[in-house]
Amino acid sequence: MKLEEIKTIGVVGAGTMGQGIAQICAQAGFKTILFDINAQVLEKAKSTTTQNIDKGIERGKLTEEDKTIALDNLSFTGDTLQLSCHLIIEAVVERLEVKQSIFKELASMNPAETILASNTSSIPITQIAAAIPHPERVVGMHFFNPAHIMKLVEVISGAATAPETAETIKALALKLGKTPVMAKDSPGFIVNRVARHFYVEALKLLEEGVADVETIDKLMQASGFKMGPFELMDLIGVDTNYSVTTSMFEAFHYDSKFRPSRIQQQKVDAGHHGRKSGKGFYTYA
Repeated sequence: MKLEEIKTIGVVGAGTMGQGIAQICAQAGFKTILFDINAQVLEKAKSTTTQNIDKGIERGKLTEEDKTIALDNLSFTGDTLQLSCHLIIEAVVERLEVKQSIFKELASMNPAETILASNTSSIPITQIAAAIPHPERVVGMHFFNPAHIMKLVEVISGAATAPETAETIKALALKLGKTPVMAKDSPGFIVNRVARHFYVEALKLLEEGVADVETIDKLMQASGFKMGPFELMDLIGVDTNYSVTTSMFEAFHYDSKFRPSRIQQQKVDAGHHGRKSGKGFYTYA
């Protein structure tokens, strides 16, 4: 399927990433359907979309016309039967079996030409596509948080991904105002593989009592980073960050350099998931 043939985009998962992805697709003029099984999450996504666009207007990045176009193009549903689309992007939890289950169901409802794109940040696309009919239409489209602002998009081809599928997703990313980077299939792809140690080593320093959270963050900011590792984990979601680290640890055959932190696991177990839960490494009002 070519870019000009894509008229309707489905986004599965209305959390932080899914909401942002749906927003920019709608702003770009695509009929966009945002799906989630949780009605409360959908309601929150509706209000967050309006808030994000209003902030864009305040900053002079968007206009009232842009807002009208986006909201007219965007719909919300808890019914998978509504997901009859030319392109479907999943943005759900970082678990292989969940992503495969979703794609299997959607593949049975849509023609073989429908592109199935995963926003996974660490799971190899080849693994996701292995259980899906017509794996040539399965591709990685990895956005970064917040998706409506961050420019980078990794476009990942699995072993079976058709070159034209990857090219279509690259063209789509450009239409969305993003900067696409083509990547081969590997756990963590490019950014998360390199950046993983930003988090892992910071957590090791904390575990060893070398310095506290605030000190590590301030030193990294003083070194030129916009945010320190703990502040960034809170923004991304401590649970999401932990899942990615765990996934890469397993994918790289338990290489110790990717070993998840016990401190981070404890945060996840306690429900301290960062900004979205009101508490992570920091406490939020």
